[in-house]
Amino acid sequence: MPRENIMTSWIRNTSKLGVAAFFGFAIAIAINAVAERPAETSNQTEVPLEQLRTYSDVLDRVRSDYVDDISQGKLIENSIRGMISELDPHSSYLDKEEFKNLRESTTGEFGGLGIQVGMKDGVLTVIAPIDDTPAKRAGLEAGDKIIRIDGELTQDMDLEEAVKLMRGKPDTDIDLTIAREGEKKPLEFTITRAIIKTESVRSRMLEPGMGYIRVSQFQSRTVEQMNEALDTLIEDNDDKPLKGLVLDLRNNPGGVLDGSVEMVDTFLDDGQIVYTKGRVADAKMSFEASTGDRLDGAPMVVLVNGGSASASEIVAGALQDSGRALIIGERTFGKGSVQSIMPLSNGGALRLTTARYYTPSGRSIQAEGIKPDVTVHQLKVSDIEEVFSITEASLAGHLTNGMSDSEDGKTNASSDATQFDKGDKADEDEKEPLVIRDYQLYEALNMLKGMVIVSKKNAR
Repeated sequence: MPRENIMTSWIRNTSKLGVAAFFGFAIAIAINAVAERPAETSNQTEVPLEQLRTYSDVLDRVRSDYVDDISQGKLIENSIRGMISELDPHSSYLDKEEFKNLRESTTGEFGGLGIQVGMKDGVLTVIAPIDDTPAKRAGLEAGDKIIRIDGELTQDMDLEEAVKLMRGKPDTDIDLTIAREGEKKPLEFTITRAIIKTESVRSRMLEPGMGYIRVSQFQSRTVEQMNEALDTLIEDNDDKPLKGLVLDLRNNPGGVLDGSVEMVDTFLDDGQIVYTKGRVADAKMSFEASTGDRLDGAPMVVLVNGGSASASEIVAGALQDSGRALIIGERTFGKGSVQSIMPLSNGGALRLTTARYYTPSGRSIQAEGIKPDVTVHQLKVSDIEEVFSITEASLAGHLTNGMSDSEDGKTNASSDATQFDKGDKADEDEKEPLVIRDYQLYEALNMLKGMVIVSKKNAR
């Protein structure tokens, strides 16, 4: 086989494997091949040799001329991160430690603050705080924009870097600077990390026969826990079928796809649940419901808001399209893309967006979200004035002045920021009327009562 064909095949194979350690060597082979290849065949290759030559030139200049010495391995890893992060906010390169943290986060036990975050309009944003975690108790809210982490500006951070900074050993503190709608000044939170053990399902009876199930995220055991909750509610109803159910998916950032599909299947007898479309055959999937509705057709209301994302949007969209449930609250987050985790030979992984979700009626969730059938707000006054105090020293990865830390000094968060004391936010007073404690849930219950009355009349 001619040398140029061997080179082309080798680069194609290693790029599919994503083996970063061989990248520089591949470039060298490619450039040598360009020099030796006949002119009439050079433009027939699928390998972007000119771009690889430019990459090699840049890599060599940085290694030789940059003011600080940086290893070639680090430079190549950074270039991979940059390449993937430019695709979309949810694709990323994971090193070995980050891949380990990702696996832990789907099992329901991990160390950190207890928030799901994402990039929205280029800003690190809280998708949702997880119930019964330090972040939730401290008062973080869906939609909060994280400006700084321990004084370091997040403007130029990628998602994985930010998550890595927020994770840490239990009982250690972290300072977050937050911009929030309705607040004219940044908010300062000091939160103590903890081992996050989350139960993703909670339930109670709102009124006789009217059940309530809150699902905070989708984990491997979420549907199993939800069925246990339904069993308990039926027992509490003197072993009689429920009259109706409120399914609360507010601030549910998503999670395991199978969990969302199984949850919809719990309440449907037939029909499509969700389908995906992508460029490759493996990215095209369709999920159908099987026979059996745990509620036997009893009315359902699903609560959603801007913190409802991904898997929770699949549930809301499927139940809405099938006419099985009334969706109320606020438009959802709009995270309708599928990420595939591709392990790499170095122990890391590639998280790559490979498809989009579509509801049974063909709606794309991506960047649109699920519009509720009935819009109900939590009656919050909104007035935001984001305050930033940015200097060169605030920028992530800024060049130091060569002096020691004590001489150089550190940039602190804005001195006029509102300070929150360390510790947990007080729990809501359960003695308060539901309309005061949770207006959206109050309206959901009222609508559920109406649906129950209508269903009884139609059954006559």
